[in-house]
Amino acid sequence: MSLAAMTDFPARRTMMVDTQVRPSDVTKFPIIEAMLSVRREEFVPAAQREAAYMGENLALGGGRVMLEPRTFAKMLDAIDIAPNDLVLDIGSGLGYSSAVIAHMAEAVVALEEDEDMAREAPEVLMTAGADNVITHCGPLATGAKEHGPYDVIMIQGGVGRVPKDIIDQIKDGGRIICLFMDGALGEVRVGYKTGDRISWRRAFNAGAPVLRGFEKRDAFLL
Repeated sequence: MSLAAMTDFPARRTMMVDTQVRPSDVTKFPIIEAMLSVRREEFVPAAQREAAYMGENLALGGGRVMLEPRTFAKMLDAIDIAPNDLVLDIGSGLGYSSAVIAHMAEAVVALEEDEDMAREAPEVLMTAGADNVITHCGPLATGAKEHGPYDVIMIQGGVGRVPKDIIDQIKDGGRIICLFMDGALGEVRVGYKTGDRISWRRAFNAGAPVLRGFEKRDAFLL
């Protein structure tokens, strides 16, 4: 990559916020500041760096994607992370979403099941100064119980259902945000936990591949 291409990334980051995030009615300062600060291009495969700021889901390999900036920003806006929140970030990939969330939360657990990405993520996160993020390698559908319970859970990909193991890791009074997929159509919903129950509220439409372990099954209730 040429030096000129490398130095262009700050301008691309600003353009991403100005053309994809702000026009989607995401104006909260902590979200804007975080997305302007975190170098998205550092958290994608080397071959994808030039595409890091495009307005579409970015392939990470193995059927996984990094959510498009608009979808991710609107999810952050809907879930309204507080400075004292402990957040479980499911499907964190190389850590971009966790690095952004780290600007808003007290601490973040970045859960990733791909061993290569989970191995690489801590170094990238350290370079980004995200020292309040813990990387955890394990199946996405089982969560990271040993670090919970959590005030907030975010799922970085589509779901057909939310496994009980994940619901059990939300604090009473906590919340979860998911992108429920029904065929090619998707709807982001925020779930609020009271006791053992989750009440869901629609946020906006979006789309992403369904994560492994989150496929819809008759035995599970949305």
